[in-house]
Amino acid sequence: MKLLAFVAGLLVASTLQRLFLQKGNCQACHGGAGDGRKMDSQMPDGANLRETKLERGDLIVAIKCGRPGRSMPAFDKLAYSDARCYGMKQADLKSSGLSLPDPPATLQPREVELLSDFLFAKIVGKGPMNRARCIEYWGAEVEACGEFPK
Repeated sequence: MKLLAFVAGLLVASTLQRLFLQKGNCQACHGGAGDGRKMDSQMPDGANLRETKLERGDLIVAIKCGRPGRSMPAFDKLAYSDARCYGMKQADLKSSGLSLPDPPATLQPREVELLSDFLFAKIVGKGPMNRARCIEYWGAEVEACGEFPK
């Protein structure tokens, strides 16, 4: 029974990690470990999520609504359709000269919450990446962990 719970936990963790790495493509700007070391030189610099001071609710808003005038896209497809984000509609953004990049994909509300939970479980407040944190984050020693001293 303990083995089944362990395996289920690994599956959930890997699913959430895929949400961060693949569907949201967060690593393109925030780095694969959320430390701000982006993976794509064409993408804007993202915040170091390992050091963010945002609380869960604020992080959820940042993911849903993006950061107008900055490089963080809104992952809620209706974000600026009805003033749910920062009390602004698309016309308000435009009249203020603010823009948002398009997200790689939109996320369902539950996916945003799961992504936030993943970030708090594995990234937010976990300190700078080192070899031990790298192995814990990836679930095994992967090539990326080789850059950290033993």
